[in-house]
Amino acid sequence: MLNSYDQIFENNRKWMEDKIANNPEFFKNLATTQTPEYLYIGCSDSRATAEELMGAKPGEVFVTRNIANVVNTLDMSSTAVIQYAVEHLKVKHIVVCGHYNCGGVKAAMTPQDLGLLNPWLRNIRDVYRLHQAELDAIEDEHRKYDRLVELNVQEQCINVIKMACVQERYITDHFPLVHGWVFDLRSGKLIDLNIDFENILKDIQKIYDLTNSDWVMSHKK
Repeated sequence: MLNSYDQIFENNRKWMEDKIANNPEFFKNLATTQTPEYLYIGCSDSRATAEELMGAKPGEVFVTRNIANVVNTLDMSSTAVIQYAVEHLKVKHIVVCGHYNCGGVKAAMTPQDLGLLNPWLRNIRDVYRLHQAELDAIEDEHRKYDRLVELNVQEQCINVIKMACVQERYITDHFPLVHGWVFDLRSGKLIDLNIDFENILKDIQKIYDLTNSDWVMSHKK
């Protein structure tokens, strides 16, 4: 009987055989240049995988994931991914996707020293600070937790929009559009938060404008 590690390679062998049986050119086509329309910025949680919940095929989604789907412009990994996706892959959509029952968001709500996680989770604590009045008015702890997940997605979307490469490409091509989603682990439902960026940014766009132009990555379908 195979152990869990060896089982991975057996699963890979069967996956290869299935793909070739259905399409002998599958891996030849897969090896060509990728042209994804979507950049997906998600949580590292093992229960919320991008391609599976989107029903996407290989090559359709460019993916980066970290704890609690944070977009921190001091994080060279996430900023490099965004710039590459925007400038070179020419993605049309950037999705920040959080999920309910997120351990990172829950940890940020806990008064506890978590060592090296502290500076990372401070990004989410800052989201709480920005929306403290709304969150503190929610008496149900589970609903408050869910709402912080949603607001964290919203603020990370705004962090994406603050980036020069995103603003400059939008002015030229009217893409990428930025979207905020939440995945509900309890039901399997993918939820578009339909964030009103135009209203949110109207008073602060001048602060984060790097192009001296009008831009709002408005929600279009």
